[in-house]
Amino acid sequence: MASSTGTGWAQLRQQARSLETQTETLFHTYSQFSSVSNFPPKPTEDEQRVETQLQDLIEKRTSLIAQLSRLLDSDPTPSALKQNNLSRHREILSEHRRELSRLSAATVEARNRANLLSSVRHDIDAYRSATNPEGAEAEYMLDERRRIDNSHSMADSVLSQAYAVREDFGLQRETLASINRRIVGAASQVPGMNSLIGRIGAKKRRDGIILGGFIAFCFLMVWYFR
Repeated sequence: MASSTGTGWAQLRQQARSLETQTETLFHTYSQFSSVSNFPPKPTEDEQRVETQLQDLIEKRTSLIAQLSRLLDSDPTPSALKQNNLSRHREILSEHRRELSRLSAATVEARNRANLLSSVRHDIDAYRSATNPEGAEAEYMLDERRRIDNSHSMADSVLSQAYAVREDFGLQRETLASINRRIVGAASQVPGMNSLIGRIGAKKRRDGIILGGFIAFCFLMVWYFR
């Protein structure tokens, strides 16, 4: 019975730790929805999906902790380590519940602020268009210019990242070449290693010649009996 209880406890704890890791990963994704530059007026499908996944994980972890608590209560001699582990899982769950509430509230607040600014901007643009059509057209051209500048900035950023990746590849290639030179140098200092490598290379060349001759013979036979 004690062995069965220990096995069940270990499995449930492993599941709880896995769900905690998944929750933290989704928190990172969910936090990015409140920091975008062009905030959508309504929640996107991705935002709703991530929020639903977080709520599901919280519910699953609540159920797992309840199972762990029942296992601990049924153990006639519960260890202090298990009690501390259960307490820690409960603390992390409480922290994640508060974090989900905080991120959700921050997202709602950012969306409301963005919608308010958009509404005010729309009213201002409508007023300018009605009182000063030429000024409204100039403002439109300035907005387009800012959008183009932003696009150029994004392109420059992507190019900089690409150059950085290419530089990293070059450094890795140089590192591999240096390692290869060291291996070859070390092998050359071992007595008989060069002759062994030479025999291996000669055998590969001989096998290649034999295989090529066999393929050519088969080709000639097929062509002869056609």
